[in-house]
Amino acid sequence: MISGVTPRGQLFTLRRATALTSWESILFLCHLRRHLGSDLLVIWDGGPIHRSAEVKTFLAQGGSAFVHLEQLPPYAPELNPDKGVWQPLKHVELCNSWCNDLSHLSQELTLTLRRLRKKPKVIQAFFAQAGLEL
Repeated sequence: MISGVTPRGQLFTLRRATALTSWESILFLCHLRRHLGSDLLVIWDGGPIHRSAEVKTFLAQGGSAFVHLEQLPPYAPELNPDKGVWQPLKHVELCNSWCNDLSHLSQELTLTLRRLRKKPKVIQAFFAQAGLEL
């Protein structure tokens, strides 16, 4: 799963049953642009799918016109407001969930994400926790 948060308290996600690829991270960026209707400042970690040849090609072939990427320093998850999404998901919402299979887990995750999306103030707090002013 890939996720993104905005200073307005919005949460965007993309889930797949298999590991995400660079191509899917590019599709996610394009989806964000279409949905938000503006240029993007994207701050993300240094994961391999974020610094791949595909992403570099995407930026070189016009993606940089609407996406500005900034990479977080290595080993600094506390600076990433998106990491705030995972804390309540793992340690509050889903910590005591019992799922029969991946389909059931997916349903529980969908419900949890819907609840979190209805709490923009909580999502905005992730920026404060990362030391970023809105």
